[in-house]
Amino acid sequence: MNRTDQPAPAPRLTTPWGDVDLTRFPENPRDLLRAWDAADTYLLRHLADAGTDLTGAVTVVGDRWGALATALTGIPGCTPTLISDSYLGQQATYANLTRNEHTGARLLTTQDTPPATIDVLLVRVPKSLALLEDQLHRLRPAVHANTVVIGTGMVKEIHTSTLNLFERIIGPTRTSLAEKKARLIFTEPDPTLAPAPNPWPHTYELPSDIGPLSARPVVNHAGVFCAEHLDIGTRFLLQHLPRDTDARSIVDLGCGNGVVGTSAALTHPNADVLFTDESHQAVASAEATYAENVGNRPGKAEFRVADGLADTPTGSVDLILNNPPFHTHQATTDATSHRMFTQARAALRPGGELWVVGNRHLGYHVKLRRLFGNSQLVASNAKFVILKAVKQEPRGRRD
Repeated sequence: MNRTDQPAPAPRLTTPWGDVDLTRFPENPRDLLRAWDAADTYLLRHLADAGTDLTGAVTVVGDRWGALATALTGIPGCTPTLISDSYLGQQATYANLTRNEHTGARLLTTQDTPPATIDVLLVRVPKSLALLEDQLHRLRPAVHANTVVIGTGMVKEIHTSTLNLFERIIGPTRTSLAEKKARLIFTEPDPTLAPAPNPWPHTYELPSDIGPLSARPVVNHAGVFCAEHLDIGTRFLLQHLPRDTDARSIVDLGCGNGVVGTSAALTHPNADVLFTDESHQAVASAEATYAENVGNRPGKAEFRVADGLADTPTGSVDLILNNPPFHTHQATTDATSHRMFTQARAALRPGGELWVVGNRHLGYHVKLRRLFGNSQLVASNAKFVILKAVKQEPRGRRD
């Protein structure tokens, strides 16, 4: 192997307990975003400076790419439990633990039963206030009077409402001074506190003009996109879903609460429908929404937490429906949509169709033409477009 063929070394994070090499998932040498930020380093430095005992029952919530997990498992006697909603974040954590030869961590999802006892609770503040609320409610029974509770996040992620949740569910709360635009949250558990019941999951009735799911219930676990109302982009897609196709294999790619795939299941009763998302909360929502609205039907429904269609057999799908996100945590990026479109092209059979809804300014038609060689405008309004790309038949070999 030539020197230029050597893989680039993983970015290195210096912690109070030694250096660790970290990457995001999926690994991309051209991705300039690191697998940690100032909020992670601030928390790790505080734990070391305060002499926090990390040999008891340590639980870490929302560690985005495994930076906290990898650093903590390098401490003798520390075997943390890690709770994450993100499949990609979990895969990054597995890879980073393996890369640094750190063992002992236990990985759970936000849908798993939480630990029975927690001595140190470390919370990476999520983008979704609802997800924070749900997780604090679920973890409160395991917290005792002497539990060390510390949250961390960038200043722009921590608001008065964030602090109010910690105070209302766990106990008295204060914040640190800001360092490098990061801040810590310190909460003292109050065993006498009696918070209101956990409001999640939340169910609401859909509008009456969106096709087969009109005026029907949708179930939302905390953290799912637009969990309290139907977003206008999805609403527009629901009003224009394909109905005159003979598709037998359909995918709701990035399914969220599952309203798109459930609508497709109702209009294609013989089709097998796959609901897939990288969020455990989303897939749980989709499964609950489907159960609320679909009775017995010939076609099967599958609910999969995954990296999109990465594990779907090539050329096995007739129709893919997609409302791609254009944010990764706080970063605006088209990497997720490009990955979804690329996976969709591989998974589709020749003649299969990808339907995408997106904001006009995102320019998805350009990406689709590059990947598929075509992009057709199905519908548009002042803010959104719905585009269709068709996988072409393979070209014959030229003599």
